Amino acid sequence: MINVLKRLWKKESNRVIFRMNLYKKGFLFFLISFTTFAQTEKNVDKQTLIWYRYTNQLELNPKWFLQSEIDYRNFVNPTVQSQYGFRTQMKYKWNNTIMMGSGFTFFSVSTQDPETIKPYQTPEYRFHQDLTLNHKIVKVNIFHRYQVEERWFQKVSATQFNKGTDFYWRFRYRLQAEFDLFKKENKYLRVILHDEIMLNRGKKVQYNTFDQNRVYAALQYQIEPKTTIEMGCMHAFQQSASGIDYIDRNVIRLCLYHKFKI
Repeated sequence: MINVLKRLWKKESNRVIFRMNLYKKGFLFFLISFTTFAQTEKNVDKQTLIWYRYTNQLELNPKWFLQSEIDYRNFVNPTVQSQYGFRTQMKYKWNNTIMMGSGFTFFSVSTQDPETIKPYQTPEYRFHQDLTLNHKIVKVNIFHRYQVEERWFQKVSATQFNKGTDFYWRFRYRLQAEFDLFKKENKYLRVILHDEIMLNRGKKVQYNTFDQNRVYAALQYQIEPKTTIEMGCMHAFQQSASGIDYIDRNVIRLCLYHKFKI
């Protein structure tokens, strides 16, 4: 009996030692990875922009919505156009906690660097599918949006377009919280906070699997049942295809929303 207990104790001791070694190796790997990342050379370009958006939502019935958006993005100091785009999508309300959508976006990109003006604008063609789940904690509405994008960029050289497009996947997750500061009849003042992470995938994605992180805070005011305005500040940190070049953006965002019913 004593011999059996000794063998069991020895076996269990070996397991504990194995686990401890595994934890140590894992911690060492994390430490080496973190140190390597911290020591990697990074070039950070700071930018300031204003983003304008107009959104029109047409309610076809209580379940289906057609939503259209116009985006215009402009650099500040120097004042240079960054890009503009159009988006249209169908949204389906499964129930009070689940919303699904699918749509198409066209973007025309002038430049990502206000100091570099290109002789052309690069078109991007983008399809997307998304799922939004929401729940409530006390008086705060929480939204989880999961989105997949299929993106085609026109191939370009330094001075002209080339034949064909480059394809990329992008995966997005956004956590958003909303709560009302006041609500009376057909008017309200609402706080919106969100944090969104975006990841790239594709044959040409080598160094920037991480695309960007956006943190946003805004106030939204409903003027009347069909019209809402929003003003917010966003901080976006984006990695370029090189893996060592980053863009640190501070963005002022101005939005106008209209809702209509058939």
